[in-house]
Amino acid sequence: MASEKHYKLKKLVKELKEKKGRHTELVSLYVPAGFNLNEIGTLISNEIALTQNVKSKTVRKNVISALIKIQQHLKLYKKTPENGLAIFCGNVSEKEGDSDIELWLLEPPDPVKVKLYWCDQKFEVEPLEEMMKETDIYGLVVLDRSEATFAILKGKKMKMVKNLDSIVPGKTRAGGQSAARYGRIREGMLNDFLKEIWRSYKKIFSDEEIKGVIVGGPGPIKEKFVEGHVSENLKKKIIGMKDTGYTGEGGLNELLNRSEDLLKEAKISKEKQIVKKFLEELQTDSPKSTYGIEEVRKALGMGAVKIVLISEDLEWEEVEYLCDCGFGEKKFVKMSEKKNTKCPKCGKPMKIIGEMDVIEAFEELAKETGAETEIISRDSSEGHQFYLMGGIGAILRFSIN
Repeated sequence: MASEKHYKLKKLVKELKEKKGRHTELVSLYVPAGFNLNEIGTLISNEIALTQNVKSKTVRKNVISALIKIQQHLKLYKKTPENGLAIFCGNVSEKEGDSDIELWLLEPPDPVKVKLYWCDQKFEVEPLEEMMKETDIYGLVVLDRSEATFAILKGKKMKMVKNLDSIVPGKTRAGGQSAARYGRIREGMLNDFLKEIWRSYKKIFSDEEIKGVIVGGPGPIKEKFVEGHVSENLKKKIIGMKDTGYTGEGGLNELLNRSEDLLKEAKISKEKQIVKKFLEELQTDSPKSTYGIEEVRKALGMGAVKIVLISEDLEWEEVEYLCDCGFGEKKFVKMSEKKNTKCPKCGKPMKIIGEMDVIEAFEELAKETGAETEIISRDSSEGHQFYLMGGIGAILRFSIN
């Protein structure tokens, strides 16, 4: 699924950015979708020839070793994958004089648009970071006669960007003033406030990346604002209006919850619905959901899982251990504790002989039984609640209690 691929991309970018070369000996290679691999092979051969002229024996040796390793991996492909390739290789040893040539090869979730060969002290990851940018971007605004609050929704994360307060008085008029005169004053002040809202609205929501805008608020002021102040070209961006009981941050959250029909293609809406279904099932007498690492793994072994839910920020790994006494086991442990595991038979510290990210481990278990995997962020209130429950859960095909 797309969320799984983008999670792996995000993880790889983080890992690559942490790698530093002692010299300019880290190679980044991007092969665009549809590009001829024979031409890339020629490019690598030419770079090997050019590198022979590098004065530093160490740098020359490490760069050529990296290029040869890339050549060998390219031979595994008969043609360029559908979305192209991104390859990173070089000496990542932290000790001067030592050589540790590592290679990372990625078939990206989105097409590679640039052909690039780069050799530096760090890997070039900007094209991958471009793929990580959210494309589901929406504007949200809630308003009434007393205030207006603006927010941007990027993927699953909503960020409040501006709040405006008005000085429009309430309906109670001061003694001695005529009702008509007082009403005209209020109406004029309201119109001035709506103009102020429009100036901010235009500045915040004119960005071409914003797919649409949702306007909310209590009462008829929102309709008055849209009809009387929003320009025709920006009216086209409005995908709906919703009644809310509040403005401010509470009003934005209410607007978001009431706009799931409008945002049904947006990631946050899908995430909220899945977590909501998971939580609702837990409340039933025969729940078709479960949570906890061992509980979900047990349910997967029974073939009972329909969807595995995993928080993207979990600091757990599946680690395989082996002790000198011959005892071995594979289990999930917190990353901070994985090096302190002792053998249950002899009590000595065990060696780590294999490790896998918790999400990737559960993805493999899910695929064995045809279950889906959904990676849940902490950007929504539902996602954060799920994280606090342990961050591992499952929606089941049938109850196992």
